[in-house]
Amino acid sequence: MSNKDNPIIGAEFQEQVRKWFEDHYDKPFVSEKKIAIGIYPDNKKDHKFDIIAEDETVAIECKRYTWTVAGNVPSAKMGFTNEATLYLSLLPNTYEKYIVMLYSYNAKRGETLAEYYYRTNNHLLGEIKIAEYNPETNELRVISEAV
Repeated sequence: MSNKDNPIIGAEFQEQVRKWFEDHYDKPFVSEKKIAIGIYPDNKKDHKFDIIAEDETVAIECKRYTWTVAGNVPSAKMGFTNEATLYLSLLPNTYEKYIVMLYSYNAKRGETLAEYYYRTNNHLLGEIKIAEYNPETNELRVISEAV
């Protein structure tokens, strides 16, 4: 697999996650929806969220990341996950907010990448839920619930 395949594989993952949420919430979700976000009401800018419930009650950012070949943390990609956390945090609290990561287990560390992310970054999350999705089993597990 080359880097040029990443957008295609990411889009497939996003579509699988969208279908999972539609099935489990029993309502329609749309991909790549723009919503105006920002701290100041008169200075907001559009951000395209990966998945949004049509009734705008659930927002999801998808991250299809894995551990490196050597079993290390993909540090730069974790920065993009933090960026997704910021965007989700700027949505109104009327949204249920998720970052859904690909299930990726590291036997040496004894944890998944989503568990690692939650353990090291939960201080940034607020009401954002971290979940992991396994496309092979079509299962989604919430790692964190809003405190």
